[in-house]
Amino acid sequence: MGDPTEPADVREPAQSAEPAPSLTHVRADGSAHMVDVSAKAVTAREASAAGRVLLSPQAVAALRSGQVPKGDALAVARIAGIQAVKRTPELIPLAHPIAVHGVEVEVTVADDGADIAATVRTADRTGIEMEALTAVSVAALALIDMVKAVDKHGRITDVRVTAKSGGRSGDWHE
Repeated sequence: MGDPTEPADVREPAQSAEPAPSLTHVRADGSAHMVDVSAKAVTAREASAAGRVLLSPQAVAALRSGQVPKGDALAVARIAGIQAVKRTPELIPLAHPIAVHGVEVEVTVADDGADIAATVRTADRTGIEMEALTAVSVAALALIDMVKAVDKHGRITDVRVTAKSGGRSGDWHE
């Protein structure tokens, strides 16, 4: 390490005993590329994701009573999430186009907003986590669009993968 009186931006980085993991989507020159998965085996895969949309009490009441001015906000959010799964490779630059065999999107009204959960299934060569995350994210965006006349301050939060199965890295649950 350098002299402690030197400015932080000119000090040498701390050395780790473990080698840094290599990034699979970055070439030696630092440029991004799509990984070739053609040699991988086709396996059944599933991923789930979840997220929340925090809303005002007025927006929650409108969702529960079916009085959202734009219409059935929960149905629109579910359909938007399903449609988003099919568009994931168009939105996420390094995501592979993969066959989608099943999608479930649930939107549940909670006391402080809405909980969104998605599960996506495939039999393909690469994972489907990005599709599950995209479903939740776009469903949340659609829900905010549907209720913005009632609540202009809706907030998307806690979007994350909650489970995955299949593939080389095996199964994982939150």
